[in-house]
Amino acid sequence: MKGSLFGLAAAALFGVSTPLAKLLLPGTGPLALASLLYLGAGLGLVVYGAAVRAVSRRPSHEASLRREDLPIIAGIVLAGGVLAPVLMLDGLSRISAVSASLLLNLEAPFTILLALIVFGEHLGVRAGLACLLVLAGAVALTYQPGEWRVGTLGAFEIAGACLLWGLDNNLTQRLSLRDPVAIVTVKALGAGTCTLFLAWAASAPWPGFGAISAAGAVGAVCYGLSLVLDTYALRLLGAAREAAWFSTAPFAGALGAVALLGERLRPADLAAMALMVAGAVLLLRERHRHAHAHEEMTHDHLHVHDEHHRHEHPGGAEVVEPHSHPHRHASLVHDHPHVPDMHHHHAH
Repeated sequence: MKGSLFGLAAAALFGVSTPLAKLLLPGTGPLALASLLYLGAGLGLVVYGAAVRAVSRRPSHEASLRREDLPIIAGIVLAGGVLAPVLMLDGLSRISAVSASLLLNLEAPFTILLALIVFGEHLGVRAGLACLLVLAGAVALTYQPGEWRVGTLGAFEIAGACLLWGLDNNLTQRLSLRDPVAIVTVKALGAGTCTLFLAWAASAPWPGFGAISAAGAVGAVCYGLSLVLDTYALRLLGAAREAAWFSTAPFAGALGAVALLGERLRPADLAAMALMVAGAVLLLRERHRHAHAHEEMTHDHLHVHDEHHRHEHPGGAEVVEPHSHPHRHASLVHDHPHVPDMHHHHAH
């Protein structure tokens, strides 16, 4: 349940960024705005981390990023922060906004397919049907009859961007046992710096101080906080189920457009939302349980001493939970409800 709530909250925050960005675009421009949103997210998390350390006077209990994580971090920044935005922006210049909105829904199915085929996650029939209902609602929510105009190259570029974001999601899931704030800080600053360079190379106009401050604030909350919550969802649920929850972002975007821009919901929008709600209910009711084996492994992440973490601490020191440290999992066979998190990647 906690992972689902994190996923929904992440989607809601990110979805609301769409009408807010639409308000900011006239005085900013797409490239500069993308840079400011990501840089606002990264800098906001830097300030947050410094404030937490100053108040608590001790480092985070979360596992820190390590040198061996660099290849995955590089893949996350390159795929999700550099290549995908470039493809999306060029694709947007070639096709209609409505076509792009529909094609951007490909991120969720690409994330799910990569999770199942490449990264070995499992998705049962009930969960698969739930994901399809949510995705169908997302497509219906962005569809506007009579405005579908698509060019071949532009469509391939948007689809390629979605594939790269799907890869980004799966790579982030592999790293999600590390400190989510640190992961998103690196990712946001990397993406923001890249798009800042693109804006400079394209001689994009730069907004005034008020627009910069507003975009930074939106980025800090709707991108930074959203991505941190999404990383927690990836940790707890796996990439496939997280993709289903995050694809509800257009739902929050539509409601935000009604409140902020005075737009009206069409009957088709209400039907799309009903599909999403049905899928969400079905996904929440999923219960995946069977006897499964855990192989012996050693890793480092935030944990408490539950049935998966029964180990001694040297020196008899007082143990404060939750905490993180390198620890060994002994081989174990048991039966309980579970999802494909980092402790439950096994064959079915």
